[in-house]
Amino acid sequence: MSDKLLAVKDLKIGATVYPPGEKPHDIEIVHGVSFELEKGKVLGLIGESGAGKSTIGLASMAYGRGGVKITGGEVWVNGRDILQTGLGDIRALRGGEVTYVSQSAAASFNPAKQIMEQVTEAAILQGKFSRKESEARAIELFRKLGLPDPENIGSRYPHQVSGGQLQRCMTALALCPEPDLVVFDEPTTALDVTTQIDVLMAIKEAIRDTGVAALYITHDLAVVAQVSDDILVLKMGDMVEYGPVDQIINNPQEEYTQALVSVRSISHEEKEPTSEPVLTVQNITARYKGTNFDVLKNINVELHPGQTLAVVGESGSGKSTLARVITGLLPQTVGRVNFAGRDLSPDLPGRDMEDLRELQMIYQMADVAMNPRQTVGTIIGRPLELYFGLKGEAKHKRIVELLDEIEMGVEFIDRYPAELSGGQKQRVCIARALAAKPKLIICDEVTSALDPLVADGILKLLLDLQKVEDVAYLFITHDLATVKAIADSIAVMYQGEVVRYGGKTDVLSPPFDDYTDLLLSSVPEMKLGWLEEVIANRKMESAGN
Repeated sequence: MSDKLLAVKDLKIGATVYPPGEKPHDIEIVHGVSFELEKGKVLGLIGESGAGKSTIGLASMAYGRGGVKITGGEVWVNGRDILQTGLGDIRALRGGEVTYVSQSAAASFNPAKQIMEQVTEAAILQGKFSRKESEARAIELFRKLGLPDPENIGSRYPHQVSGGQLQRCMTALALCPEPDLVVFDEPTTALDVTTQIDVLMAIKEAIRDTGVAALYITHDLAVVAQVSDDILVLKMGDMVEYGPVDQIINNPQEEYTQALVSVRSISHEEKEPTSEPVLTVQNITARYKGTNFDVLKNINVELHPGQTLAVVGESGSGKSTLARVITGLLPQTVGRVNFAGRDLSPDLPGRDMEDLRELQMIYQMADVAMNPRQTVGTIIGRPLELYFGLKGEAKHKRIVELLDEIEMGVEFIDRYPAELSGGQKQRVCIARALAAKPKLIICDEVTSALDPLVADGILKLLLDLQKVEDVAYLFITHDLATVKAIADSIAVMYQGEVVRYGGKTDVLSPPFDDYTDLLLSSVPEMKLGWLEEVIANRKMESAGN
């Protein structure tokens, strides 16, 4: 075992759970996982939420978060079992030999400290380099990672750079001490596709140039295929399949891996409009209070009953801001929103109960969209009381019907949000929106925080419900695979403007404007060497210009 940089043997990890009304008890969450990693290689850890990916990645630093404990097995790093070493050795290991890149750079950086101070901190504390040497190394990493103004970006604070830039700064932070191993924990999941590909390129080139080994944790098989040499597929703490990336992608042996490879198999034919629009957004321009900058500029789109309009674009393009205008949370400065044949008041207080009932929203983060102290029945029942005055047996009967519609059943009626999976929480939010019998539901990134298999289930559910209820969806997303799966029409937004708009077939067919072309070419494909092709093509285009 000791001849590998990282060797994990029969790793077992446990945790203490505290069920409501029951005594706390210990459970095992990782069941005897084993793998090896050589210097300069990348191992992808893939699986759904709760599979144990991050738990295993952190175990390579002899760390268990949130009360998680390593209960058995061995973790060898550079020839020693780190589970048997003292605290001093562990402190030297973390931030020295092994470093970590988290999913959310914004939540990981200290907002009160400049970026350079944080990027160089571990290298200085570990005694790897002097402050001057660490800063010089950080600047070189900023340059290698494609950050703008590498000599000066370190003097900025985290809020003064974009999300993609901050994620690359965190990669520089992890590489600055010259570690032997970096644990990348979902480093691009929260990014839009155009930013994601830049960060992926930067990470892959940094791994190649520095010779560092890496664990790359993700639930996106198309992404991990671009950066990994081997892949370990996990499910509920068990090893499902382990092998070279080519075998896992092109010849998976296990049923679960095959399902991951074939995800997004939804087929949705574009429907032609059959009636007057339920929503017409006409010449909408908007700005936030206290500013003189237009965040939306002359937006024109329409949506018909029983159809889905996908609003797509990178972060900051104005997608969610458009939703705020439609819902009355941000009054427009110019233009009008016509809904169900009537002009809506620009601001929320001016709208009546019928306006509120017929226009519902489903949010990205189901966790924070529900009251944790209310049961599923209470959450779904609230709109039934508010809009229809249902009580007692009539309300209970309708709640049960809605639970059946979202394929959960009456056994969930008394459960609390904490007792549900991520997909189940999102289904409850869908049921709550449907309870109002709306004509339009705005779905704001409703699958972006979910695993691919769970997200597929949510998309299929939404399409099935649309056929039954004839409800229209305005679907905000940066995921082009989702757009292809569910949309009838598409509006591509960039810097507050709609740059391409029309039926799905027309929008996704060439010739493309420059931004739509960039957006479509940035969607990771389940194909080996895809990232290298994209990098080569962009270098050729850049040289040609």
